[in-house]
Amino acid sequence: MNFLRKKNIDELHKGLSDENPHGALARHLGVRDLTFFGIAAIIGAGSFSSIGSACFSGGPAVVLLFIICAVACSFTALCYAEFSSRAPVAGSAYTYAYISFGELFAWIIGWALLMEYSIGNIYVAFSWSGYFTNLLDAAGVHFPEWLTINYSDAKDAFLTNAKGEGLTAWNAAPELAGLKIIFDLPAVLINIVITWLVYIGTKESRDVSNIMVIIKLAIILLVIVVGVFYIDVKNWTPFMPNGFGGVMGGVAAVFFAYIGFDAVSTLAEECKNPKRDLPRGMVYSLVICTIVFIVLALVLTGMMSYSLLKVDDPLAEVFAFRGVKWMLLLVSVAATVAMTSVILVFQMGQPRIWMSMSRDGLLPKKFAAVHPKYKTPGFATIMTGLVVGIPIFFTTPKFVLDFTSIGTLFAFVLVCGGVLTLPRRKETQREKGRFQLPYINARYIMPGMLVLTITLVLCFAPDFFSNSLQVTSQNAAHSIPTLVFFVVCVVMTVLSYLKKFSLIPVLGFLSCCYLLTGMEASNWKWFGMWLIIGLIIYFVYGYRNSKLVHKKN
Repeated sequence: MNFLRKKNIDELHKGLSDENPHGALARHLGVRDLTFFGIAAIIGAGSFSSIGSACFSGGPAVVLLFIICAVACSFTALCYAEFSSRAPVAGSAYTYAYISFGELFAWIIGWALLMEYSIGNIYVAFSWSGYFTNLLDAAGVHFPEWLTINYSDAKDAFLTNAKGEGLTAWNAAPELAGLKIIFDLPAVLINIVITWLVYIGTKESRDVSNIMVIIKLAIILLVIVVGVFYIDVKNWTPFMPNGFGGVMGGVAAVFFAYIGFDAVSTLAEECKNPKRDLPRGMVYSLVICTIVFIVLALVLTGMMSYSLLKVDDPLAEVFAFRGVKWMLLLVSVAATVAMTSVILVFQMGQPRIWMSMSRDGLLPKKFAAVHPKYKTPGFATIMTGLVVGIPIFFTTPKFVLDFTSIGTLFAFVLVCGGVLTLPRRKETQREKGRFQLPYINARYIMPGMLVLTITLVLCFAPDFFSNSLQVTSQNAAHSIPTLVFFVVCVVMTVLSYLKKFSLIPVLGFLSCCYLLTGMEASNWKWFGMWLIIGLIIYFVYGYRNSKLVHKKN
């Protein structure tokens, strides 16, 4: 069986030549553009929508989860940066997994990234629609309710007789052949517009994205400055109302806020100097967005009790609660612009992953076709638009949010683990201006950190291990992942000692594994089903058509 064949980095570089039969992508992007693309992808639905449910779950202490996620993403970003400096080609984590773990894992990551970029964009489109319709309402333009909500939520509202937009939409919706016509029209339209923009060119997308980033950062800064004057410190007490379990309960929502910095790595073939600029773009955007998220979470929980923040538009809600009505319009403008930029970047990332998979023979050749005029992966871009657009008619935002985060974390785990499999670069291999991940020998640091962690847990939570070992039907969802995580920690500590692993990728691997323990059983169920479907497609088509398999034969 050849499904674990690895791809050679030198072979990847050959695919970048202008003689590449698939066509070359145009190189327009510098470090500033990449940083802006990263900010465009990160600050969006997470900061304007899902942050509310995270605050509701963890209270003011949700800032700790933002810090934990930031640390995990920082380690992961450095691992992405190492890969991108060694293999500056399109494909992101898919390509990196091909180099480090082999073809089957590369396919699994490519399939998981479909959850992050395309499926994740469905949630962003829904959130964008909510803020956009509010913006139109303020201008006196009103869409019928049956054109601003998804079918599933409207039907649930009807079945439970829950008063609100859903029930109104169900009762007012026209029928065709006995079926209610209910769908989110603004979400569908924004997907069409962004797909067209990405289709016609990277340079055009870059210019639009940069303008949107400047606008949304300016408005978010205004939100923070104005919000500070309405903070009531009493709202920060209790700081951790639902315990640390409540804080971790918001992991899907908080991590969703960070999704996006890795999308920068999919633009490698359109960078002027990818070995230098890609790593910088990822790290700079992550640092800027982490600061914004932490300050924003403190302002939100300070302006209003955490218990009232489980809403789709928390930034608008806090200003409405405080009676600052003039800010509502600006928040809606910022949210609309922010989410537009997120959809734009994710819609650029997915086609380039499919293009890489097609070049390797795992997908039909059509996915690798580069438009002769626009120099973009035209067919793959259209297919991405369909993958995002069609489910808008029948899925729900909550399902998509939970579905997306676990797939991204899974990809991050493999990227960090993949760096550990790469041969260590020597000092003589350093290139001026090229990123290189610092090597810190984890041989003695990891055992020390493990002992310190166990000691602290025994001191501050003496019953933690005994409770975790007593797995019951009530606590299985928490205890089993926790036990698995500690086993993984021990294994990685032993391997770090024996193989002298580099500390940064080890910490990235473990921190992402820890965040996975916060996922619910339903997340794992859907993710497992998604992987099974992907494996079936791989063995039916990808394995038989893989260029590496045929090369060996």
